[in-house]
Amino acid sequence: MVERVAQERPLTKAQGNLPGMPGMDEAEFIASALAAEVQALESLRAAALGDERASWSAALDLLEACRGHVVVSGMGKSGLVGAKIAATLSSLGQPSHVVHPSEAVHGDLGRIRPGDVVMLLSFSGETAEVVDLALILKADGIRLVGISKSDDSSLGRLCDAHIELGDLSEACPHDLAPTASTTAMLAVGDALALALSRRRNFTADDFHKHHPGGMLGAALRPVTEVLRFKVGENLLCVNESTTVGASLAQSTGGRRSGAVLVVDGAGSLTGIFTDGDLRRLLHERGSATLDLPIGSVMTRNPRSLPIHSLVRDAVRLVRERRIDEIPVVDALGRPAGLVDVQDLIALRVVSI
Repeated sequence: MVERVAQERPLTKAQGNLPGMPGMDEAEFIASALAAEVQALESLRAAALGDERASWSAALDLLEACRGHVVVSGMGKSGLVGAKIAATLSSLGQPSHVVHPSEAVHGDLGRIRPGDVVMLLSFSGETAEVVDLALILKADGIRLVGISKSDDSSLGRLCDAHIELGDLSEACPHDLAPTASTTAMLAVGDALALALSRRRNFTADDFHKHHPGGMLGAALRPVTEVLRFKVGENLLCVNESTTVGASLAQSTGGRRSGAVLVVDGAGSLTGIFTDGDLRRLLHERGSATLDLPIGSVMTRNPRSLPIHSLVRDAVRLVRERRIDEIPVVDALGRPAGLVDVQDLIALRVVSI
């Protein structure tokens, strides 16, 4: 129902107050507001593939050449969007910070240095504080990237590169509150930051260096950093002819993993025998289980991770295969350790 309403009532500038039309229920109002934001992004996407292609390239050229900080500035809601853009740029390897346009002319111009690129945000392109800052910086030879609704705005004419948002309708029933325009502005910032990181071959490892904390940082850690159970320390490996009972006797004492790894004569992983396997066999066969060769009851060719894997690779296996223990093997297939699902829960990258 919501999707149908949004499709049947496309928003145009002439219909800027559509979300507030009499007779709409709350769900229809919300759908129409979302439709206005979607339409803004669709228009922006089409322009990026067409008329604005050269403008995007010019902006990226300036950002790529930046050897200092990308300084982002905007008033009101644009300034709040600018703070997020600066944070995204920084997390993707480009140092960036925010300067308030009014504070800039009261001493904060010192935070902008030669070699910096300044990104100026104003949907109208006529915000006095932002335009005044652009005039000052242009006179100082600072390179400027602007984002506003028109290349022919005061801001657009002053900038070295400018992204045109177009004459968008706000999602606000009165076409007043910055909504669709700030969504579009934020999307431009995200796209520029991502395209810049792509030009610079910014990798997942690079991202981890800038974001070592939280779930994102934990997921990008090498899996070898989080192994509690390691071969040669506290993780048992046995050959296939070892009995279940003998394997259990060897694995007692101290911190014990929930599985025994089984290897061939060359030391390569051939199977895994878990605590769950043991409970099932004891239920089915009783104490006779202990006399069985472990190779006859193990899970052969278990899912494993290469030693260079990341924590996120272990998380994916746990979620896709519903397994609790994952062997980690070297380039020759020899076990190096075991990822236990409890380790991932402790990192808060997997929930119970």
